[in-house]
Amino acid sequence: MSKKITPLRLIPAGKGYIWGGERLKTEYNKTLDVTPLAESWECSVHPDGMSVISGGIYDGMTLKEVLDQNPAFLGEKSKDLPILVKFIDAARDLSIQVHPDDDYARKNDGDNGKTEFWYVLDAEKDSELIYGFEHPMDRDRIKKAIEDGNLENMLHHIPVHKGDVFFVRPGTVHAIGKGIVLVEVQESSNLTYRLYDYDRVDKDGNKRPLHFDKAVDVLDMDPVRIIRQPQRMVRYYFGCAREILCRCEYFEVERIQVTKGFSFSVLDQSFQVLLCIDGNGGLETDETNRPVRFEKGTCLFLPADLGRCHIIGECTLLKIRC
Repeated sequence: MSKKITPLRLIPAGKGYIWGGERLKTEYNKTLDVTPLAESWECSVHPDGMSVISGGIYDGMTLKEVLDQNPAFLGEKSKDLPILVKFIDAARDLSIQVHPDDDYARKNDGDNGKTEFWYVLDAEKDSELIYGFEHPMDRDRIKKAIEDGNLENMLHHIPVHKGDVFFVRPGTVHAIGKGIVLVEVQESSNLTYRLYDYDRVDKDGNKRPLHFDKAVDVLDMDPVRIIRQPQRMVRYYFGCAREILCRCEYFEVERIQVTKGFSFSVLDQSFQVLLCIDGNGGLETDETNRPVRFEKGTCLFLPADLGRCHIIGECTLLKIRC
């Protein structure tokens, strides 16, 4: 194994969308000079916001530059980093929106589609999100609802609580409501088609653009069933508890609560990503002289073929792999 294969601590790219707040700074140790801080793109090679390496021989390089120089870090399964991992702080409601699938996105916008998964870190009392239509819809009904200002009445409003999970397929109309902080794991994409944005204006007095035609092209017009939280199985081991939160064709997300220690391996098939969502600790490998320290809010990229890893400390992690 090359001595260069070590965990990479990432500095995120920040996004100052108008609906963001300050909780990523005050609660998740983000020092980005962005106000409000709506999103921090923790693990990203997307040109709209790239992660940067902190420390080690790659210090100051973007994650994309490192992966371009070391394609083996992605493993045998991937030629490009297929995912984007972010924190989201919704101090205000997000726009009512939809994402395209891969075929439509690549044909019309030259980007990937956007399948996404949400893990709710915190939600204020009475917080909710929008997920799917309540009734069968068509283009004309949607257009009239937007013009009349009552599109929200056509949509499912779902109460949200800390620890909830949601899987959002392309074509599903949705919106994250105010008071919610969550982790999003998605395809590496930045395509959002806005249907409605509450007639808000930015700091310069301009409304954000809407994308009605593209949105209705990709929308699933059928009503969704009542959304219930999926059954989840927690497996307990000496030193940790583990549960699979999501598994789809693009990624797998596992939550790990470490109390004494946790060991796993990163093989040559694929990389892995660790996101610390609570507590602090360290990551030991056969190639590191001392643990790589992390705390709440830290994201680590683990190159393929890193080998055996051991977590110390008391912390809660999301482990993502493709």
